[in-house]
Amino acid sequence: MKLIVGLGNPGPKFEYTRHNIGFMVAERLVKDKFSLLPSLKAWKMEKRYPAEVCKKDELVVIKPQTYMNLSGLAVKRVMDFFKINIDDLWVIHDDIDLPIGKIRIRKGGASAGHHGIDSIIKNLNRDDFVRFRLGIGRGKLDKPHGEGHNLHRHEVEKFVVSPFRDNEGGEVKKLIKNAVTALEIASDKGIHAAMNRFN
Repeated sequence: MKLIVGLGNPGPKFEYTRHNIGFMVAERLVKDKFSLLPSLKAWKMEKRYPAEVCKKDELVVIKPQTYMNLSGLAVKRVMDFFKINIDDLWVIHDDIDLPIGKIRIRKGGASAGHHGIDSIIKNLNRDDFVRFRLGIGRGKLDKPHGEGHNLHRHEVEKFVVSPFRDNEGGEVKKLIKNAVTALEIASDKGIHAAMNRFN
């Protein structure tokens, strides 16, 4: 059984923010894969995890409802319940270190400061799971003379929970579409085929 986790924060306040790109991809994946089902009915809120869950055959897709920094709690509970192996865990998340629209796929490694990934590593006590890293922009200062300067650490959190700009809409739609394609290639042909296509 395969578990695909889209990371994000619950609630309308965060719905279209950069940090929620994992949720957006999970929703698009379900909509594409479960075309015979109304997409809203495909998701079930499961308090025991706690997460929104969509299951069909040997695929489980979840959106943890714990807020980002506690995502690992939901992931571990779902993995324990369905007896999912670490090799079958794929996590979709935003990456501030990648330009908007870029996708990088990797297995294992540190969290690079991402609180959701950090929580999963801590709860599983392992880091050898696959991540689909989605570029949300490098966090440049939006000031007349601020081009090319990275955000300070205390500004990163504010940036990732900010909505995408109107002029980024096209790139975001393409990113979501490409991320779903990457997941489908990885599922059909293996993770290395997806890496070769997108890395």
